[in-house]
Amino acid sequence: MSKQAFTAIMGFGNPVRSDDGIGCYVIEKLQEQLRDREDIGLFDMGTSAFEVLFQLKGSTKIIIVDAVIHTGEPVGTLYKVPASEIDTAIQDDPMVFLHSLKWDQALSYARKILGEEYPEDIQVYLIAVDNTRLDVNLSSEVLEAGKKVVQLILEEVSAIAQPLHPN
Repeated sequence: MSKQAFTAIMGFGNPVRSDDGIGCYVIEKLQEQLRDREDIGLFDMGTSAFEVLFQLKGSTKIIIVDAVIHTGEPVGTLYKVPASEIDTAIQDDPMVFLHSLKWDQALSYARKILGEEYPEDIQVYLIAVDNTRLDVNLSSEVLEAGKKVVQLILEEVSAIAQPLHPN
């Protein structure tokens, strides 16, 4: 990612654990639509999450997509967590595993890595799941919620002006 300001979109999850892979699915679909946008950074946080955090330098906005289990709501329920609730959820966990970073842990480490450059504009989309068995397929309910998140993000980033390129 270049030194210019950009929006970082991070999809969390394990793509071989069924519905837990929804964040990776969203990033895959966004890559198809946004591959030419230099002001958008798309990050699959599935297996190399910790290394990716260093690539957030220069981001002015972060959008996160992840699965959430045991919500008591129907599978596929979509949550958009307000930024004001994120800081209360961020936890420092000294036992964090480098390849199984969750969104709240990632934000905690990103805050440390980015320091004063940590963006204030952070949004989190969570999708309720209950199937995290070994499987590469998403359930139909979670797939539909994932498609909705892709559309919501595409609408949001279409409103962000693309930088002008000098000829």
